[in-house]
Amino acid sequence: MTGRVNVVTGHFLRWRSALVAALMVAMLSAATDAAAQGRANRPRAAEPPLGADGGVSPAEIQRLFDAYVVMQAQQELELSDEQYPTFLSRVRALQDVRRRTDVERNRRMQMLRRTALDQASNENDIRVQLRELREFNERVAAEVGRAEESVTQVLTVRQQARFQVFQDAMERRKAELLMRARQANRPRP
Repeated sequence: MTGRVNVVTGHFLRWRSALVAALMVAMLSAATDAAAQGRANRPRAAEPPLGADGGVSPAEIQRLFDAYVVMQAQQELELSDEQYPTFLSRVRALQDVRRRTDVERNRRMQMLRRTALDQASNENDIRVQLRELREFNERVAAEVGRAEESVTQVLTVRQQARFQVFQDAMERRKAELLMRARQANRPRP
């Protein structure tokens, strides 16, 4: 009886995941298209900040895209009902690591940019920030590597290869969506 309940629950979760993924993709596409169309005829001075008036901000795209990736991975990798819960928690942890470290790296790069452009800063200040950035990048690489290893432990060898290909395709798709959102939110001449 318990085995049958698990199978039914697994099928329901997959059906629900596919539905949510389809809705998110449709919503994301519609939002970026609507934002682009709504701004096409507006004067430049009237442009709102990124994400205002119904446009999709890069942060919103990232959040939606992370959920979409998890759901698509289930189908692309053909995860079993036993694999999915563990895979889900580990992929979310990987996404959290990447998001958190991306934010921190961007902050560090902005500081380095300001220091490098500031004529009053000395070379020692720049050298210290460069060293800290290198150390940070090494820590991040190790942390992301551990998170990725944790994910791949759940997968078969074939699924691991498919996961690498899938991640690459999703990163390209995310970059494309972020660019569309930025262009939709950019002032028109």
